[in-house]
Amino acid sequence: MTFNILFNNVRGEKGYQSLWGFSCYIPELNLLFDTGSNGRVLLQNAKKMGIDFKEVKYLFISHRHWDHIGGIDTVIEENPNITMFVPSSLSKHLIKDLKSLVKEVIIINDKFSEILPNVYTTGIMQPIEEQSMAINTPKGLIIITGCGHAGIINIQNRIKDNLNKEIYYILGGFHLLRSSNEEIGEVIQNLDTKFISPTHCTGEKAIKMIKIKFQDNFIKAGVGNIINLPI
Repeated sequence: MTFNILFNNVRGEKGYQSLWGFSCYIPELNLLFDTGSNGRVLLQNAKKMGIDFKEVKYLFISHRHWDHIGGIDTVIEENPNITMFVPSSLSKHLIKDLKSLVKEVIIINDKFSEILPNVYTTGIMQPIEEQSMAINTPKGLIIITGCGHAGIINIQNRIKDNLNKEIYYILGGFHLLRSSNEEIGEVIQNLDTKFISPTHCTGEKAIKMIKIKFQDNFIKAGVGNIINLPI
């Protein structure tokens, strides 16, 4: 399975613009996860990577913060024929507008549920009403988070409890930017995955600590990086 990192404040490949926010594209699912903070940069990075937004079928929005929804208009302008999975915590006015602009808008509440074959939402989790995504693969579960405001361990455990399967890979923001060494260490101790790619709001300090712990199973996920994960 392939993960194209289209938007990230963590730098990756040369020639890609890095701004605060996160977005990745999974071609096997024709699914875009979040849109970063700037549509022009999102589109620019996608074109450089050879990704045509007209091929996107699904757009998954993790939560309402600007650095994850800033590129929505650009994606819709390129391709209004998409299905969006959005948390119910988005502005009601925004949801109403989106329903008039795209093929379908599916509202996610707090229930863990399957949204596509072998693709799941955690449902919105507190305190920021954010949803994360899980993919069931033969090798194990893949988890993708936007910011992980609910706590990456809470997200991990919710997915494991619902699907009763081991975790293979975690990608995304872990919201550890302002955490102490002790808090980061506790999170690392409880991470239960084979491969990992902390990025975005995880913070440079936490990313370094996670890299030390996971060593060769740490996969860099800066903007412009393409992650090919065997499943």
